Amino acid sequence: MTTGAQHPARRTPQQDRSRAMVDRILTAGREILLERGYERTSTSRIAKRAGISPGSLYQYFPDKEAILAQVLDRYVEQVHRRITDAFMANLTAADPVRRTIASLLDALEVEAPLLRVVYEQLPRTINRQRADFVRRVEDLVATALLFQDTPTTRPTAPIAWILVRTIEAVTVGYVLDPSPISRDTVIDELTRLVTGYVGQGASSA
Repeated sequence: MTTGAQHPARRTPQQDRSRAMVDRILTAGREILLERGYERTSTSRIAKRAGISPGSLYQYFPDKEAILAQVLDRYVEQVHRRITDAFMANLTAADPVRRTIASLLDALEVEAPLLRVVYEQLPRTINRQRADFVRRVEDLVATALLFQDTPTTRPTAPIAWILVRTIEAVTVGYVLDPSPISRDTVIDELTRLVTGYVGQGASSA
């Protein structure tokens, strides 16, 4: 199987009608993916939902992987934009760590069904968007570590790597799996974990 990155849209949508057609195909692809899952999503089903022939679809995309890769690109971009906006707004706010973790949960909960597909159904060959997303969040965390009131003298990259993957595992797990733990408790405990880990490094410098 090939990745979406190796199968870009075949026709550059310069005209409004072409852009609208690509949007229809991507919207249909997203709907079918959520309704039927990755394995049962096909170009024929996507074309039917978009109201076009398979031949018309192939003028823009070579296969379903290319369609779903762009669907995921849009999803990751939306989530990252929400988190980035919240992150930058929270840098100078009171309790920035807790606010940022809450904002991450907010962003993940908005599209929980699509998040489930990303984590549970997509093969790694098409799931490069998840790696891109995690890398972007790492950069945000590293920035926060550099500008905190008591900056750590340790390299920020390893700290960001560990924190991002820990927070990702907990927040995604909370969104996808029923839990008896309240949302506020999850946020509180993650906040303690992050501030304790970073603060320990600062106090030992």
